[in-house]
Amino acid sequence: MSLFIKILIVDDELLARKRIVNLLKDVKEIKIIGQCGSGKEAINMIKEKKPDLIFIDIQMKDMTGFDVLKQIEPKERPFIVFITAYDEFALKAFDFFAFDYLLKPFKDDRFYQSTSKFINLFNSNQTSTITHKINNLINYIENPTKVLSEFKNNKLPIKSSGKISFIEKSSIKYIQASGYYVEIYTDQKKYLLRESLTSLISQLETNNFYRIHRSTIINVSLIKEVIYSNYGEIDVKMDDEKLFRISKTYRKDLQNRMGI
Repeated sequence: MSLFIKILIVDDELLARKRIVNLLKDVKEIKIIGQCGSGKEAINMIKEKKPDLIFIDIQMKDMTGFDVLKQIEPKERPFIVFITAYDEFALKAFDFFAFDYLLKPFKDDRFYQSTSKFINLFNSNQTSTITHKINNLINYIENPTKVLSEFKNNKLPIKSSGKISFIEKSSIKYIQASGYYVEIYTDQKKYLLRESLTSLISQLETNNFYRIHRSTIINVSLIKEVIYSNYGEIDVKMDDEKLFRISKTYRKDLQNRMGI
């Protein structure tokens, strides 16, 4: 690994490039390897000098920052901090993918926050996470409808404490009603969500989730056993040994779907 983080600055405004140079001059971990005033120049320099991080303006005279990225092979793409005066499309994309950007006119402390964030990731060898986000962003820009559809199909939004977390639907084992809330169980943790089971099943039923009781939804791919009692009751045992009763209301539908 290089002793320094190699940084490239790309902006068609000379004063904007100079400001970033001045902001970075006291950051000991980095080394500025070049400046570019156009997208075409940036593409050539990225391929030649292979920077670790580039600060790049979204709107340049010859092309956009997105166009620059698309010309670089995925495995060669550096980490990107986009700079923009205002681009609603870009901001929505960045927010969606938790991607970093600087909105002009940005303050010094916001710039240093972004730089420090990357330095910490770089030193902890977590740049593969960043690369994955960059590739997702490029795919989104090229085909937003397809990517958003796949994201919605595979992820469930969990709103809590002023933020939204996205969990893989396939990681959910079962969901139980709890008053005005539902408890969503995965191998890692339990999530509490103010939502109805009726609303959730409409989002999950195409992902191997069945409702088996007015208070329970299960991931049928994680069923270990179906247990019949002497009293005509049916229970399901999940792979973590958790038992759930199948109510008469949902029994026939579940049996038909599972072919039992």
